[in-house]
Amino acid sequence: MKVMVFAPHPDDEILGCGGTLAAHVEAGDSVTVVYMTSGEAGSRYIPKEQLGPIREQEALKACALLGITDLVFLRNPDSYLSYDKDNLLYLTSFIRNKQPDYIYLPHQADAHRDHRVTYELVVEARTRAAEPWFKECQGEPWKVSLALAYEVWTPIQRYSRIVDITPYIDKKIDALSLHRSQLMELRYDEAVRGLNRYRGIMTGEGDYCECFQII
Repeated sequence: MKVMVFAPHPDDEILGCGGTLAAHVEAGDSVTVVYMTSGEAGSRYIPKEQLGPIREQEALKACALLGITDLVFLRNPDSYLSYDKDNLLYLTSFIRNKQPDYIYLPHQADAHRDHRVTYELVVEARTRAAEPWFKECQGEPWKVSLALAYEVWTPIQRYSRIVDITPYIDKKIDALSLHRSQLMELRYDEAVRGLNRYRGIMTGEGDYCECFQII
């Protein structure tokens, strides 16, 4: 199976669905990660022109630990991600050309604006990719079988899929720890371990779980 993940910034894919991605890799699925921005606005201490390349290298290392090597960096401006023609054309063509079976994306009500814009762009691109009308986009129409929204800044209120990531929680945290520039700012590793533990306890589906909203 082909899996595609859309991350507003490097590390969002690990925070939101790192355990699930590790399970995909173990199952032999191919995984592609598309970074909408390089997260260059994510530090109070490191200048933007330095941070973008640093975070891309962190993403490469973190994903490699999970067994993911197909990464795409679109380099939209961090915190200024735009719902525009260029992004829609690219994402629509990319989905058609890659033909993923599953896609993962941030959920619609996430507190971070870049996450909400990513949701809007990907949902619309998924729709357009399946239709024959957009001749300006490359590739033949392709229908994505399943789209799953993940949680990062804001927990999902109504989730519709639960994945037990207990066998992968340590690998997920180890991958996240490679995003050192971000852990200097906030202890996202502790936060997401707590969230996944909470999901596991409250759903009864495992010791650690990731929850998703089916789109």
